Amino acid sequence: MTKLSDTQLVILSAAAQREDRNVLPLPGSLRGGAAAKVVGALLKRGLIAETATDNQTKADAALNRIWRNDEDGNAILLHITDAGLALIGVEPESGDSAPTGANEAPSAEAPQDAPTEADAAPKARTPRTGTKQAKLIEMLRADGGATIDEIVAETGWQPHTVRGAFAGALKKKLGLEVTSEKVEGRGRVYKLSK
Repeated sequence: MTKLSDTQLVILSAAAQREDRNVLPLPGSLRGGAAAKVVGALLKRGLIAETATDNQTKADAALNRIWRNDEDGNAILLHITDAGLALIGVEPESGDSAPTGANEAPSAEAPQDAPTEADAAPKARTPRTGTKQAKLIEMLRADGGATIDEIVAETGWQPHTVRGAFAGALKKKLGLEVTSEKVEGRGRVYKLSK
């Protein structure tokens, strides 16, 4: 099954509740490049589709009802497709829930864009070899562990960067647990739990 972000789910759910199935307006906090990225991902998966109109109304961020204008100045709208409705568990009421032709282009590309079993499971993050992060992990896995000063000397990082790497890269991204203890003569020594 295709994994959607919370933002994508909100967008699809809102579109499914609208009578015209228009994806717009997007949530107020989603603007600019972030909006383009989220919409682009939904378009690529065939969950929403662009629909060209004969309307010459210009796309206006304040109104947030028209996605963009084509080269002729025609308004392009975004509508949820039958695939998008099915993914969030909404059955299309009739064949016109998505604009005519909205499902044709994505279904032609579906085999190459369809998620594979490997894409469905989250990928385990592993540090690249030869990086400062890899050196940090190596130092923390050593028998004696490492102090902040030793890590600073080895990596060239500032002390606050080292502490940030503990919390961000090691704990949050890689799921590693960093422990510390005060060692006589060395100060606070950090290690990775084994």
